[in-house]
Amino acid sequence: MTFTTKASSACTSEPGPVKPTIPLVAFFDRLQETALATFGKTNFDPKVYVDLSLKFELSKTQKAFDQLPKSANGSASVKDLKEFIAEYFEDAGADMVLAEPEDFVPEPEGFLPKVKNPEVRAWALEVHLLWKNLSRKVSDGVHKRPEFHTLLPLPQQCVIPGSRFREVYYWDSYWVIRGLLASKMYDTAKAIVSNLIYLIEEYGYVLNGARAYYTNRSQPPLLSAMVFEVYKRTGDVEFARKSLPALIKEHEFWNSGIHKVTVQDSQAQKHTLSRYYAMWNKPRPESSTIDKEFASNISNVYEKQHFYREVASAAESGWDFSTRWMRNQSDFTTLATTSILPVDLNAFILRMEHDIALLAKVTGDHNIAERFLKASEARYEAIKTVFWNAEKGQWLDYWLGNSTCNAEAQMWEACNQNQNVFASNFVPLWIEPFFSDASLVEKVTRSLQSSGLLCDAGIATSLTKSGEQWDFPNGWAPIQHMIVEGLARSGLTEAKLVAEDIAVRWIRTNYVAYKKTGTMHEKYDVEKCGAFGGGGEYIPQTGFGWSNGVVLAFLEEFGWPQDRRINC
Repeated sequence: MTFTTKASSACTSEPGPVKPTIPLVAFFDRLQETALATFGKTNFDPKVYVDLSLKFELSKTQKAFDQLPKSANGSASVKDLKEFIAEYFEDAGADMVLAEPEDFVPEPEGFLPKVKNPEVRAWALEVHLLWKNLSRKVSDGVHKRPEFHTLLPLPQQCVIPGSRFREVYYWDSYWVIRGLLASKMYDTAKAIVSNLIYLIEEYGYVLNGARAYYTNRSQPPLLSAMVFEVYKRTGDVEFARKSLPALIKEHEFWNSGIHKVTVQDSQAQKHTLSRYYAMWNKPRPESSTIDKEFASNISNVYEKQHFYREVASAAESGWDFSTRWMRNQSDFTTLATTSILPVDLNAFILRMEHDIALLAKVTGDHNIAERFLKASEARYEAIKTVFWNAEKGQWLDYWLGNSTCNAEAQMWEACNQNQNVFASNFVPLWIEPFFSDASLVEKVTRSLQSSGLLCDAGIATSLTKSGEQWDFPNGWAPIQHMIVEGLARSGLTEAKLVAEDIAVRWIRTNYVAYKKTGTMHEKYDVEKCGAFGGGGEYIPQTGFGWSNGVVLAFLEEFGWPQDRRINC
């Protein structure tokens, strides 16, 4: 099939929108550069410097910084810079304080009833206990002097991922909530939703994370799924009703302006889909020194800005970074995220439309329910038409044409589907009505089994060993969960067996790594049972919100029989 495409209000040869940032973030960019020049690259984490909090007014701090003696390359003496930071800033992370959740109990009533193995049960209770370690509230100082901090003044307690991720993150929160629901911590789950709704009310969308430097982008939109899961467990209609206006506002964000793309198929049928597109064309503040180094060989100012936008857009996807977004898999500067219609993003928005329709129905708003049911039917057709590849038995990302600025629609070839295998090619299986189509599930299950993604310790993110963290051999908790849950919900015996097999492998690798290292990890190496993942622009992180949530959700769904071994 050939395609015609027209991108809405944005093009690849004109600058897109830029969301202005606060003066504190701009100052921290300078501090970060000086710190790198002074301390060197070894164990340098640029994010530390944008997570500091001021002790004094910014003008006083800047003046003192400007008076630091610096060499020609911008470095200060190690002693001077360390003393300056100690005198003028609170440590990164001091803006959040530990806060024990009121609904936490050491062993909740009815906790994981299908887990019969005592060893696994004891470990599950330790994972459950980690919610206390990861629970925070914004410090009083942030509420009193928000201009001294990059942390945003969230109204409720929250759960952070862990390690360098010392603030709330958007899509992480879905799997944190799934774990909290298994832990019977319904109030904590509702508080997380309230914080994300606060961000929509303040900014018009959920930010990537709860920091001032994340206002230029969002992350995979799963807030409606969080509201739906909490409603499903609690039956709290008032909670659903209060959440609806924010969900509708978020839907508008993803379906208008720069995110919206219209595709016309060969039968002249128009389909509306969405893409990632950050409102930013500078280095990401939290990784400014890294982005500048990558861009150092790009001489053209526009091309440099374009590269920075593509980097930030890849961060909006949650898959930062992966060869999935690159035109040339061996060249990071060929990131082209805004030129791709992503399968998973559109599956998430289809789910959003279903969720809003269902929540509107239970709260009695039948006009909204009808409107979003129609929207979901249209997107379902769009996903089938644009992404589905019957030969492969997968949904494939779609490359947009280069000249999307033309008023006239372009003719596209079907070969603009990205033929490379990524775990995201199977994510629509998580969404109704795909998982209830028996023949489709059968075909997709066979495709998954022969894809090369299924490994000893779970599903790999891609087949490419690039050194990026969203590529082979890393496996990530959310990917395992979405694909497993889709297979399990299908009702097909074979699909359910594949789902349980993947879940068992994943639980096992998490358990063995925990026993070896004493912690849960952000990502795992799926080639080796009990090994955590690596690659990317920072050292492997521990904690870890979504990994904890998925292990508890899997144990709740599949249990663990008394006689099943837990070691590799």
